[in-house]
Amino acid sequence: MKKFMVFVCVMMMVSSAFAAEFSPTLLKLSADPVIQYDFDGSTLEIPLVVSGSPAGIVFSVYTKGMAADIPWTQNGYLGWHSVNQVDTCIYYAPLKNVQVGSTILTWDGKDQDGGVVGAGDYSYYLWAFDNQGAKDLVTTFKWPTNCNTFIDMDENGLPLANPIYYDRNNRWILGTDPADDSQLLSSAVWLDGVSIFPDGWGSRGDAFPDPSDHDYYFHQVVSGDAGQGGITRAKFVPGSMQEIDENWGVEGGTSELFTMILDGEPGVVSDGDYLFTTNSPYHQPEPGGDFFILDMDGFMVDSVDLQPWWTNTDAYAAGAQMNGGPNDIFIKDGGVYLNCHCSCLVQMVDPVRYLDSGDAADFVVWENDNGDYVLDHNFEETAEKAWICNDFNVGPYTYTVSADANAFSIVNGYDAGAVTFGLLGPDGTGMGYQSVAGETAGWKRGEVLLDGETAFDGLYLDNMQAGGAHYDADWDASADTNTYFLGHDSIMGLISSSVSVEAAAPAGFAVAQNSPNPFNPTTTISFTLATAGDVSVDVFNVAGQKVDTVANAFMNAGSQSIVWDASDFSAGVYFYTVKSGAHSQTMKMTLIK
Repeated sequence: MKKFMVFVCVMMMVSSAFAAEFSPTLLKLSADPVIQYDFDGSTLEIPLVVSGSPAGIVFSVYTKGMAADIPWTQNGYLGWHSVNQVDTCIYYAPLKNVQVGSTILTWDGKDQDGGVVGAGDYSYYLWAFDNQGAKDLVTTFKWPTNCNTFIDMDENGLPLANPIYYDRNNRWILGTDPADDSQLLSSAVWLDGVSIFPDGWGSRGDAFPDPSDHDYYFHQVVSGDAGQGGITRAKFVPGSMQEIDENWGVEGGTSELFTMILDGEPGVVSDGDYLFTTNSPYHQPEPGGDFFILDMDGFMVDSVDLQPWWTNTDAYAAGAQMNGGPNDIFIKDGGVYLNCHCSCLVQMVDPVRYLDSGDAADFVVWENDNGDYVLDHNFEETAEKAWICNDFNVGPYTYTVSADANAFSIVNGYDAGAVTFGLLGPDGTGMGYQSVAGETAGWKRGEVLLDGETAFDGLYLDNMQAGGAHYDADWDASADTNTYFLGHDSIMGLISSSVSVEAAAPAGFAVAQNSPNPFNPTTTISFTLATAGDVSVDVFNVAGQKVDTVANAFMNAGSQSIVWDASDFSAGVYFYTVKSGAHSQTMKMTLIK
């Protein structure tokens, strides 16, 4: 499957030639990738280095290699948490505030219920964001919709030095001067009352760049009168109207159509092999909801009935909504995340796993529902509709969902107080509400994670709170509601009773990640040699061309370090290859200026 994109509910475009006037300080975590622990009741200490900015850090421990043995399981109050063939959380610690520098995290070897964890292999995660510093301005461009898209790879799967921020009509290149609105590229779907779509048809949700050609968008389109929906492919034409690609799809630039009621559809996303979209009849009194899978030529591959998860007759009988969505969709590394502002439910599904097995039971990976006090609806003792999830008359209003490279997801939480987002672990475990510095109870539309090993990785968020409580007569549209950046990082390692510290250390040939990374202008490349011999260290650009030789000499066995000075090179992504005899390893690094 092609991993072309980082789908974040936000957006941007390619150019390494721009002066990087927006050049954020990245938050980075560094800890031992393998930690030995005897699970004997002693306190485990995990040394950690935080660079770039202070952070709020969540430490968690998960099963390792057990996913295939974990069937569909519901647990928690009201069965709020369901997992299906995914490694699961056995412990997480509350957010801990940490300053830049070295610190120690501890774990007593017990699970979330206080039970002693048995000896074995476990994954540990450190998830962090800058919850103490001021936000950096990215662009004065306002988010017109709930969910947009970052692209950090080009059409050939190579890293972009400057990721691209896309929405239905606009592109913004990261690294551009935030105040230079002339750099915003726009291409309308509506202009002077004229639409690119046929009469009676309109675009719903957000568009998605074609993974094979970023000059084209896929739009979800709906005709309320016809009760049908589909997908179109349109060319992005800066400064003009977009153009429907009439040679794509079944007929006239439209995919195979499907039954669809005009409501709150989320738009479309793609993994490069398939197109994914849903309908969202959350205003309708009749049960409904489908997840559609189409191929890249616009032909229907399959559909999944979403009613078992998103439809609730008890909620309807209690005076809430029959259907809860979804009306927001996000994709990261093959996982498709679904949520709705009108429901407490958040899901991660794997449509390709379902297609491979042909078993609908493989579709859902996890879901987080009412019961853990994270993103819950009607949990208060005074709630008129106690624990009803499908209710768009109460908050929190979760407009967007986004995920990082370790499958941690964040869901914005407007109307939950001075809260920025709820944090969910890689299996959907709710890990509490989180807030950035200066957060208020004001309106917010979404937060998005860019996590592609770029010089711009971090948390991107709106500042709608500056306008006031909600988009109504009192909301101030002239307020500072621009797009901002804060640092974010997450790392994963192994805690094991079966590996010694000596075994965990590289005994043979090994190449470490350069440090610092990203860097400007120097970085240290460290590696370990099993035997003495001739060693070469070469640097390549993203086109695969060798641009520098850092070392070419005889070296002794053991640990070695060399410094690459990139003062004469432009900002961007580079690769370094260390060769020693029959051994060779390549790593990626990012130069910022």
